[in-house]
Amino acid sequence: MTTKVTKAIFPIAGMGTRFLPATKAVPKEMLTVLDKPVLEWAVIEAAKSGIEQMIFVTSSRKSSIMEHFDKSVLLEDLLKKKQKKKELESINIQHSLGSFSFVIQSEPKGLGHAVLCASRLINKNENFVVILPDDIIMSKIPVTKQLIDLSKKNNYSSVIALEAVDKKQVYKYGVISYSKKYGKSYKIMNLVEKPKVSEAPSNLTVVGRYLLNEKIFENLKKMRSGHNNEVQLTDSLNELIEKPGLFGLKFDGERFDCGNKLGFIEANLKFGLNDKDIKTELKKIIRRI
Repeated sequence: MTTKVTKAIFPIAGMGTRFLPATKAVPKEMLTVLDKPVLEWAVIEAAKSGIEQMIFVTSSRKSSIMEHFDKSVLLEDLLKKKQKKKELESINIQHSLGSFSFVIQSEPKGLGHAVLCASRLINKNENFVVILPDDIIMSKIPVTKQLIDLSKKNNYSSVIALEAVDKKQVYKYGVISYSKKYGKSYKIMNLVEKPKVSEAPSNLTVVGRYLLNEKIFENLKKMRSGHNNEVQLTDSLNELIEKPGLFGLKFDGERFDCGNKLGFIEANLKFGLNDKDIKTELKKIIRRI
């Protein structure tokens, strides 16, 4: 088994209909939180966790994502001539985040299908991570790194990120039941996708960070399409519970759901209030409102 985790899959082929009309021409992953696209925050988290290869599962209409992470010689030359060092550094950082691969998901067939589309870039018995950029997580230790560390402690088992929510809200999420608890980690016994409140086994819900083994692809290939003709990741995760094992981690950090307008605005406010250049004026604006 390849024990070092160096690859991350980013499923980003979705239409982003919640943010229309803005996302008619601009991919939702390119909407900015403070001064960076949502996707770049996720890539930065991955890079800080030791990930070297970023695999974007995307659609052909999202060419601006490739352009964003590519070098722009004309722009760099312009910034150099104008001696805009800070701006030049901000775009040069993107090139140091890792290598980038692009895989086209021709049809929107669910998260499981998106992950399966990237299977040819993952080696046999290799562990990798799946990062859903909609979830921006502010933390001292990157959440992806937290998952990698827990996996190492448990014989390189698969690990998913968890968050406790109000029991009345569990119907919105994938929910776990567990057999054992070790501090903030859990030995998962079962996953249920969007259960009724009365039937939910716990209030621990799955967040958009997964550390998985290449064996997940075998499970995904066997899965039949379900609701809306989609292949769900949850069903395949249940196949990992017996062998090699599946753990959940109640991560340290604060999550912002940038897949909806309120979460997106909240993320911008929180990141703004942590930015030394604008936080004082932003506080004044908030008080004035």
